[in-house]
Amino acid sequence: MGKALEGVRVLDMTHVQSGPTCTQILAWFGADVIKIEKPGEGDPTRTQLRDIPGVDSLYFTMLNSNKRAITLNPKTEAGKKIFTKLIEHCDVMVENYAPGAIDRMGFPWEKIQQVNPRIIYASVKGFGPGPFEDCKVYENVAQCTGGSASTTGEIGGFPMVTGSQIGDSGTGIHLVAGILAALFHREKSGRGQRVTCAMQDTVLNLCRVKLRDQQRLARGGVLKEYPQYPNGTFGDAVPRAGNASGGGHPGWIVKCKGWETDPDAYIYVIAQVQAFPTLAKVIGHADWLDDPNFNTPDARLPRLAHVFAEIEKWTMTLSKMEVMATLNPLNVPCGPILSMKELAVEPSLRQTGTVVEVDHPQRGKYLTVGNPIKLSDSPADVRRSPFFGEHTDEVLRGLLGLNDNEIEAARQQGAI
Repeated sequence: MGKALEGVRVLDMTHVQSGPTCTQILAWFGADVIKIEKPGEGDPTRTQLRDIPGVDSLYFTMLNSNKRAITLNPKTEAGKKIFTKLIEHCDVMVENYAPGAIDRMGFPWEKIQQVNPRIIYASVKGFGPGPFEDCKVYENVAQCTGGSASTTGEIGGFPMVTGSQIGDSGTGIHLVAGILAALFHREKSGRGQRVTCAMQDTVLNLCRVKLRDQQRLARGGVLKEYPQYPNGTFGDAVPRAGNASGGGHPGWIVKCKGWETDPDAYIYVIAQVQAFPTLAKVIGHADWLDDPNFNTPDARLPRLAHVFAEIEKWTMTLSKMEVMATLNPLNVPCGPILSMKELAVEPSLRQTGTVVEVDHPQRGKYLTVGNPIKLSDSPADVRRSPFFGEHTDEVLRGLLGLNDNEIEAARQQGAI
């Protein structure tokens, strides 16, 4: 079977993380992704956080698998011509530059559409139209302006960003959805369209349940499933709630055996209503089942700190994996805190292609996260990231039909 996006060509004007996340997934789906980098500069992540001198960093290699790379400066005369030809030959163009940067190169959307009415032009923005639309955005700025930081952190503590890149990678994945929808629409309409994803919007979408809670709080003044109820106080905005589950069933992170020396010897346990009797028995609290202070969810609410303290007394006698092995067959939802070290060596993730070992001629073997989206007939194969300008001649000759003289002239001008 062929790849899902075989025959789709992508002009990749992206750098750092949000855009490359998007184009890497398109490449895994089988699109021919041509990454454009400025001669002499390249994607800044090639040199950021390097672990081996003079070799592309893991930051770059883990975001640019399966792509072809060419150097091009569209601000030169020859570069402009080559860029125009690329637009003619591509189905999708993706960029995540600062607001207006591509327009200033002389390629506003109107011009791009004139050159190729079928092209889909997709952009990552920091903000949609409004007071901040001209502002530059980075991961943590998006987390703060999209509602994540205000709702993350210890109870009564300061706002916190999360370790997952919900702003950058999160927006890249949303942009993939928009591009695929536009490609599907083009089958019927014959025309491309503009696709934009703002990082603030993406983070807010991922914080949807907190916006749900904001409305419930405004109506009722309290949120019963938050730890602040009934002994604490609520303000007029959704508060930080530590590790509370955010759903209808209370959950918390509790210590396991070895927590004194292992920062990840913890497990998340959910005291789900259906499984509570079993959970109470296994931790040695069968007495709770006849106690009106504990035998209904409402009775437990003011005593949740005590309930989890008693659960923790039991979990501290076992390793997190032993707790998991005990609670799972009893249908008690729980999840060990898995470190990056544990995830890197987990065999099941290697088997499904979620964690992949890739061979790189300069750096040797490295690990990367493979395609998290699995297609039954079109599995992804993860290939190494391209060297700086590795495919310039190949693309100019093979795709655009330039001859040696034209390529040399472009090089003289600094266009490639």
